[in-house]
Amino acid sequence: MRIKKLHLSFLLCLIVLLNSCIHSNVYEKNSAIPSTKWNNQFRPGFIFNISDTTVSYKMSLTMRHTDAYPYSNIWLNVRTTFPGEKESKLVKVEVPLAQADGQWMGRGMNEIWEHQMPLTHDGNAIRFSKKGEYKIELEQIMRVDPLPEVMSIGIRLEKNQ
Repeated sequence: MRIKKLHLSFLLCLIVLLNSCIHSNVYEKNSAIPSTKWNNQFRPGFIFNISDTTVSYKMSLTMRHTDAYPYSNIWLNVRTTFPGEKESKLVKVEVPLAQADGQWMGRGMNEIWEHQMPLTHDGNAIRFSKKGEYKIELEQIMRVDPLPEVMSIGIRLEKNQ
């Protein structure tokens, strides 16, 4: 019995060690929206490090909302601050969330919908020209403020294979 426990402990330690050695090609972080009402003064920021400028990356917006979200899209100001720079680049982006017939494009479970939509205009992968720390800040610029029924917003960045 003692040998089985020892083997089990060794196996668990081995799994933990191997898992810690695997480097992920994905950065994903989400920020909860207070009270599911996104005030345009609340601007979640996401910081990630780029160490490989030879590959391209897919950048996506991740968004969760309730079924009562009243719009078929969301307009955002996306501010990007590049490594070593104080000024940020501002891009206005429309992200579609529903088809023309009103069907949500994301995955739904009961009354919660989750979207992962490309954040680039043409949906293509992007290349980062500098190594270092990047910061992306998201600001909702819809006509309604606060924007109701938004649960969380985030960024997903993955290396193109």
